[in-house]
Amino acid sequence: MVGLGFRRDIHNEILDLDNDAKPDFVELAPENWMRFGGYWGSIFKKIKEKYPIICHGLSLSIGSPDDIDDEFLDELNLFFAKAEPLIYSEHLSYSKCDNAHIYDLLPIPFRQDAVNHIVERIKYVQDKLERKIALENVSYYSPIGAEMTEQDFLSQILEKSDCNLLLDVNNVYVNAFNHKYDAKEFLDNIPLDRVSYIHIAGHDKVEEDLIIDTHGQDIIDPVFDLFEWTIAKIKPVPVLLERDFNMPEIEVLIGEMNRIRQIAKSVWGDNYVVK
Repeated sequence: MVGLGFRRDIHNEILDLDNDAKPDFVELAPENWMRFGGYWGSIFKKIKEKYPIICHGLSLSIGSPDDIDDEFLDELNLFFAKAEPLIYSEHLSYSKCDNAHIYDLLPIPFRQDAVNHIVERIKYVQDKLERKIALENVSYYSPIGAEMTEQDFLSQILEKSDCNLLLDVNNVYVNAFNHKYDAKEFLDNIPLDRVSYIHIAGHDKVEEDLIIDTHGQDIIDPVFDLFEWTIAKIKPVPVLLERDFNMPEIEVLIGEMNRIRQIAKSVWGDNYVVK
């Protein structure tokens, strides 16, 4: 399955796609849909009728020092009953502290106390939602108070919480470039058997030694190459083309989805169609 993020800028174009041009699923942020009726409520019904849905959350803030928001989890459960998502994923980051919501995904220190804190929170969320969640490896630009490597941090969290991994291949590429480590070595040292879902996206190179993860550009060949190398090591899983702004013509997105399909089929064979 190769999917596309359902963005309001191009919602009509996505709903109008058919046959080989359409994505196999769409991804949406539950926070952007679960409180809406009216026009956008009717659009959601059309999404649900046409496409399988994967939910990728924005505000769980799994790394926050604040208590988990039980009211929010209850709302998620109600929304999931309507959306019937194949997967619910979130970011291994935080965006909330002392009840202040920060409109960014902030990195968590690679420390043992942070691992222990997050593991307990993931277990709590999974119990409340009665489902496994998938956490995404995020891009970061300055490690804060690190006491272990990023791969050790990520691996411990996945194993101890028994959650899944949303593997963002572009984020691995971005972090490896910015922090000068080997992307393939990083991937060889995390539990790839826990990958339930993949993101692939574009980025901006703003300086000779700095890439910013923007999801606003076409995917470059080295990221496609890293994607191909990575999927040879895992079972077939859904893959999402992530594009959040600077939207091109829909034909460009269709072309990128087709390239992802071609790569996936070359590695996974006909098994790349995951049901």
